Amino acid sequence: MKNLKILSLLFIATLTFSSCSNDDDNTPELINEEEVITTITVTLVPQTGETVTLTSQDLDGDGPDEPVVDVSGSLQAGMSYTGSVLLQNETVSPAEIINEEIEEEADEHQFFYQVGSGLNATVSYADTENDYLTNGSTNPVGIDFTLLAGTASEGQLTVTLRHEPNKGAEGVSEGDLSNAGGETDIAQTFEIVIE
Repeated sequence: MKNLKILSLLFIATLTFSSCSNDDDNTPELINEEEVITTITVTLVPQTGETVTLTSQDLDGDGPDEPVVDVSGSLQAGMSYTGSVLLQNETVSPAEIINEEIEEEADEHQFFYQVGSGLNATVSYADTENDYLTNGSTNPVGIDFTLLAGTASEGQLTVTLRHEPNKGAEGVSEGDLSNAGGETDIAQTFEIVIE
């Protein structure tokens, strides 16, 4: 009888301890939501002459309406342009500036500039993660860049923002998107004329 009481107590103790579980496994995982980007504005400031802006606005996101794309003018042949990108979420008021998040997470973002066939232009990065973070990294981000317009030509310039690209992959720090991996936050193609 004494053994039965001890076994009963052990059974109850086992039940009690096994019912207390570690709830850490049930803690929801924090999700880093993708940025909502409705508007991209690329500003190209020449050494002399008029500034050219490339804008794409898509207020309905994945809705049925196509983005409204505008290029304010042509580029001057042989001219060097100081470029910058501004991303906004205009579904809220006031509009949210997405650049702030990109700057805070500079090591997780990179812009890529793809010059299509027919367009005689080259693009190079003018900023690094170190411009926004304190880790001393020299990986590019691409919020700021330089565009050199070559001889008269026409073609496409595609601006792509990648989230968590492999910045150490071959060619990525020089702007090669093919090896970058990661996820595309936004990509927009602009028709460019160089005169």
